[in-house]
Amino acid sequence: MAYETSEFRNGLKVEIEGNPYSIVYFQFVKPGKGTAFTRTKLKNLLSGAVIERTYRTGEILPEADVEEQPMQFLYEQQGTYTFMNTESYEQVEIPGNVLGDDKAFLMENLEVSVLFYKGRAVNVTLPNFIESKVAWTEPAVKGNTSNNITKAAKLECGAELQVPIFIKEGDLLKVDTREGGAYVSRLNT
Repeated sequence: MAYETSEFRNGLKVEIEGNPYSIVYFQFVKPGKGTAFTRTKLKNLLSGAVIERTYRTGEILPEADVEEQPMQFLYEQQGTYTFMNTESYEQVEIPGNVLGDDKAFLMENLEVSVLFYKGRAVNVTLPNFIESKVAWTEPAVKGNTSNNITKAAKLECGAELQVPIFIKEGDLLKVDTREGGAYVSRLNT
């Protein structure tokens, strides 16, 4: 299948010069003179690089041979991460370099989405939010009551982030996994 410029939408997976890309942004432009065109930003699903391209109206891009599957994280062994398809119970091993910084948020039985390109796992998408307990944090210092004071904390999943001063070891936190992780809230335990 192929997509014409009029079918472009955010998240659409296309193939350009033998590489899979996802459309991050597109804008249809109709100048006063000349033919209309579509301006796009595309993210390479293998390298993560973002490129900008302009396409004339009516141009066609082939669909990328990609498939997303819901999977569950099982375990890590020597830098290789094992995931299981929740429907077929088939297991897939993914090297740590594919996961990048997201591997710090992986916990046993965490549900993720794995993107396959031509049968090879190329990307893992974490849920937007996870819950994890604080394994270590600096103790609160008396007198530090100014607004927005934060301190370092390490979660049981392995991620490190800044948390408010009132957080203590053992607290269950809700964490945003996008863009390196950020404290959202403390949950009742």
